[in-house]
Amino acid sequence: MNRIFGMSKAKTPKPTLDDAISSTDSRVGAVEVKIKKLDGELARYRDQIKKMRDGPGKNAVKQRALRVLQQKKMYESQRDQLMQQSFNMESAVFATENIKNTMSTMQAMQDANKAMKKQYKNINIDKIYDMQDEMADLLEQANEVQELMGRSYNLPEDLDEQDLEAELDALGDDFMFEEEEVPSYLNNGESEMPDLLPEAPDGTISHQPVADKPAEAPANTEPALRM
Repeated sequence: MNRIFGMSKAKTPKPTLDDAISSTDSRVGAVEVKIKKLDGELARYRDQIKKMRDGPGKNAVKQRALRVLQQKKMYESQRDQLMQQSFNMESAVFATENIKNTMSTMQAMQDANKAMKKQYKNINIDKIYDMQDEMADLLEQANEVQELMGRSYNLPEDLDEQDLEAELDALGDDFMFEEEEVPSYLNNGESEMPDLLPEAPDGTISHQPVADKPAEAPANTEPALRM
């Protein structure tokens, strides 16, 4: 079947801006190589012209140098055009990326807006106000209960703080401090101490008989006999 009807050719992908920029940059690099080569030739011709005398040979070298210089100018013009094209394509890529980012941001904001609207549909503002009012009433009732529980009883309500302070100062003058009772042993000139110590000795020494010691054997003063 393929031989009769043939096969459909695979579709080649369309070139993108990135591919075009890469291709243009490679062309710029190739032109730069040619320009450097021509610079080398011009430098060689310049040295030859300096060393040669005026004449047909020197004029021929000048003509070749002029042709090389014209080629260099042409390549420089092509390089500048290619670099400008690459810059324009890079600017287009940058603008395209900005547009994509803007579209993504807008889509995200739209989704968030829809979600917020959906959530707010379930919220009743009037119920929130009613709840806040109810909470305020409950807190006020709680404060009233605390005040009632802390109320004092059987106290006159018309007491003045200054009158209370004056009465407190007057109470200090009425207090009489009694003298402490002195112990009886401090009133007399001499303290009566119980006679519990033993009598002091009168200085006489009592002689007691000493037992006779046994007589010691006399020491042997004779020298020992030699054997």
